[in-house]
Amino acid sequence: MTIKPSAAIRKNYNEIAELCKTSGEPIYLTRNGEGDLVVMDIEAFARRESMLRLREHLVQAEESRLNGNAGHSIEDVAALMQKAVQETLHGSRQ
Repeated sequence: MTIKPSAAIRKNYNEIAELCKTSGEPIYLTRNGEGDLVVMDIEAFARRESMLRLREHLVQAEESRLNGNAGHSIEDVAALMQKAVQETLHGSRQ
């Protein structure tokens, strides 16, 4: 976890932006010693959002299965999972 004071983004925007890009992780900014903001690279944000949507779909599918809804064949699931993984890796899952 990288934590920086909020003044760092004003004084060193390019350095913070590069750190976000190279680490792929969010940078936590503090104000007066307290957590204030989180800054992250847009690509990392898109990947994170894609993963969250994928998890939501997986939870919905599991709830549907538990409620007795018909499932899919192994081949169908494998194809759907492969498509989801590719979309997630490319940050394009909607």
